[in-house]
Amino acid sequence: MSELLRAIILGIIQGLTEFLPVSSSGHLELGKFIMNDTSVGEQSMLMTVVLHAATALSTIVVFRKDIWEIISGLFQFKLNDSFWFSVKIVISMIPAVFIGLMFEDQIEALFSKQLLLVGAMLLVTGAILFLADRAKDTTKDVGFKEAVIIGISQAIAILPGISRSGATISTSVLLGIDRSKAARFSFLMVIPLILGKMAKDILSGEIAYSQETLMPLSVGFIAAFLTGILACTWMIKLVKASKLSYFAIYCFIVGIGAIVWSLTH
Repeated sequence: MSELLRAIILGIIQGLTEFLPVSSSGHLELGKFIMNDTSVGEQSMLMTVVLHAATALSTIVVFRKDIWEIISGLFQFKLNDSFWFSVKIVISMIPAVFIGLMFEDQIEALFSKQLLLVGAMLLVTGAILFLADRAKDTTKDVGFKEAVIIGISQAIAILPGISRSGATISTSVLLGIDRSKAARFSFLMVIPLILGKMAKDILSGEIAYSQETLMPLSVGFIAAFLTGILACTWMIKLVKASKLSYFAIYCFIVGIGAIVWSLTH
């Protein structure tokens, strides 16, 4: 398989599954088995940074009005809704940052052809999506307590096979938060984490660049960015319409398939 085609496939997987509640990390692991190519889940750090930059940019494009409102409110130095929303975003980041920094080596070990783990965690993702789709009383705003709980669910979603968007949106809905606000908070809360992870990788000095990688990086970025915009916009509509159960069924099917495959091969 050519490098360009591999980059396009990787970009599409990242762009779609970063927002759809089916686990981007889990699908990248599954991609390694389907394509029989370890590079799918273990691309160079530069490719990882580029693809994350693409999905971060797609989130910014979709929520540009919300982000501008938040930034404008912060520069006014007023304790308004935008300021407190930003505080809640920061609070929600703490659990994932703590887990990511304290257990970095252990987490990396989970991303090495752990197909059985991916399958089991996809079943967990399916279960929480199924429960969230049946939540009735969803009228609340995101409070400080809810921000902490949602942040913990985001930290748990570091596991391959647990969908970050699925975990955070489902947790929000199960806490009684309005579905539209749940999706908005879920997608906005990940932007600082993505940008922070990118900065950490860049400053680590471990990123290697060569002229030959420019084209694969470019097509991977474009694929992730375009599919990311589509997936993010689509996911907001699905959450509002209570259509998460379709993804729950998908996660159950893929999860069971991954478990059966890992136990029989």
